[in-house]
Formats: sequence, structure tokens, C-alpha cells
Amino acid sequence: MITKQEILEIGKFLKTHALRGELNAMLDVDIDYAEEDHPLIVEIDGIFVPFYIESIRTKGAETFLIKLKGVDNQEEAQSFVNRLIYGLRKDVEEYFGDEDLELASDFVGYELIDEEFGPIGKIEGIEDSTSNVLFIVRTLTDEEIFIPVADEFIVGIDDENKIIRTELPSGLLDINHK
Repeated sequence: MITKQEILEIGKFLKTHALRGELNAMLDVDIDYAEEDHPLIVEIDGIFVPFYIESIRTKGAETFLIKLKGVDNQEEAQSFVNRLIYGLRKDVEEYFGDEDLELASDFVGYELIDEEFGPIGKIEGIEDSTSNVLFIVRTLTDEEIFIPVADEFIVGIDDENKIIRTELPSGLLDINHK
């Protein structure tokens, strides 16, 4: 059985395409990752289930038309719409060539502390539906704010204490209050 610790989020199925069971998907990996016969893992009823690609073709810069083995019609494909796609952590790390690969989703639960503003809040999630990935942060006053995930804003990461230290530009926190 595949556990949450063994996987990393690599994309999302967006919608069905045509009648053969193809799915339009957004992936954070290139087509060659999929062509290497790595499984695409989908959570179904609380269980992470591997699916293998029968065919894949590019549709845009980050979107692909994917036909999964065993999914042969539009009705079967419909059950995948809006589901997250995961890859095995070992495959994704090998693909990117970095054993210490850190993805934004790995920081959910971390405390965000700014050098100037002090404690900001706790990272509750990631907003990655646009080209700019954002931390979703629950502030100390129970507000939800968005902070860009950008290397230039991160001063340090303390994995042991689950703290990210930032140096945010002046006015960034004010944008969330408008």
C-alpha cells in the first residue's frame, strides 16, 4: 500500500477529452517523466492507487492529454476530473536529480516568521492554480492570507522546528487586507 510519505504532488486532472477516456491534465513534470513508465498516483476512497499511462501528448506548456491504461471511455475518465496527481517520491526526486527536493507542499504546517514583522502565522496549504505558487497562511488573528513562494523572500528553513524565516517586501502583507 502506498503511503502519503511516499508520494509528491505533481499535477491535477482538469477535465475529460473526447470519448476514448483521455484526460486533460496539468503536470509539473515533462512528458519524458511520464514516458519512463512512472505511475501516476491518484487518491481514490482514501487509498493511493497507481495508474499507468497508455498514451500521452502535449497540449500546452504544462498541459497534456493523457490516456490511462484501463480507462477506456468518457464515463470512466470523469471520475478522475479535479483529482490531484501524485508521483512516487523516489521517482520524482530521481527525475529532478535532487535527493533533497523540496516542494512547496512539503511546508504545510510550518510557522512563517518574518525578519521585520515577526510571527505571521502557520502555512495551511498551497495555492498553485496560477503560475505564481502561494502559501496559504492562517495568521495569528485567524485571517487567511497569501504569501508568494519565492526563494528571494526565504531567509532560512528550520525543518526540525518547522519554521520558515522570511524577509518579505514592504507592503506585501498589506495587499492581503484590501
